[in-house]
Amino acid sequence: MSKNTQVLLAARPSGKPTPSDFRVAETAIPEPAEGEVLLKILYLSLDPYMRGRMNAGRSYAKPVEIGAVMEGGTVARVVRSRHPDFSDGDYVLSHSGWQSYALSRGADLRKLDPDAAPLSTALGILGMPGFTAYAGLLTIGKPNPGETVVVAAASGAVGSAVGQIARIKGARAVGIAGGADKCAFVRDTLGFDAVIDHRAPDFAEQLAIACPKGIDVYFENVGGHVWDAVFPLLNDFARVPVCGLIAHYNQPAGAQGGGDRLPGVMREVLSRSLLIRGFIQREFADQRPAFYQEMAGWIKSGKVRYREDVVDGIENAPDAFIGLLEGRNFGKLVIRVAAES
Repeated sequence: MSKNTQVLLAARPSGKPTPSDFRVAETAIPEPAEGEVLLKILYLSLDPYMRGRMNAGRSYAKPVEIGAVMEGGTVARVVRSRHPDFSDGDYVLSHSGWQSYALSRGADLRKLDPDAAPLSTALGILGMPGFTAYAGLLTIGKPNPGETVVVAAASGAVGSAVGQIARIKGARAVGIAGGADKCAFVRDTLGFDAVIDHRAPDFAEQLAIACPKGIDVYFENVGGHVWDAVFPLLNDFARVPVCGLIAHYNQPAGAQGGGDRLPGVMREVLSRSLLIRGFIQREFADQRPAFYQEMAGWIKSGKVRYREDVVDGIENAPDAFIGLLEGRNFGKLVIRVAAES
């Protein structure tokens, strides 16, 4: 390739993102200065949090500026190094965004061993989503043997890991997913104890039947009607790690449906001694070495399985991302930007 293909934020979405909110541009491939490396992007991770970066409002991280490259985690190969710690041909985890080439000064890079695990897993089960599941569940949820752990978006990159880790810790895992294929995957491949289709007209009733002793840990990825069904089933002292609220990401800032339900929720939080704790995975960065070691072992032993949804071509990232927010992906969504070799 003689050009750097980039996907830029063209406009801030009002509600659901559309293709016109993105713009594909071509620029010259940059040259590394002393102390820099030139990266060729191989894989780009697409994740729900990116929707928040498209907004201008206050959040835990700065928004993407109009006209700037969309942000995102990447796996890349060093094609030219002027940095003493990196050599041409090294594979690295980076945060280079939606483009085919990028420069780095090295501080944000982590070397990857292509023989230890497929490179794309550094963006999924052995990357940020897997670590989010690990740290959020074990630090906030703290499942005990015999307890019931419920997780929404159970076929996704985070939810699938949550349920499998819960079972490793001796808990009972109940997944919530959308559609027969995803539910079958969660039950038959991932080995959850039960799985409920949130599209079923009697979803709330099915969930109650699947949780006869109530819910001790609910790993929140969705919100919306899933939360409405889960909340009445939470036991006293239940723990709720709040990882995401994808059902609400396309709502205008400050919008909420119906009346103000906060007083009722807070009353139940008080009377049932509930712990509801939002988190960002980087808060638990000191746990990453333990995560890499344990998760690699669980994958090798077959205790943890994963699924990837790979889409070819950086130019297809906008449509794939829109599909992610609509639940069209099946597994960890990754854009294959270029061949590994």
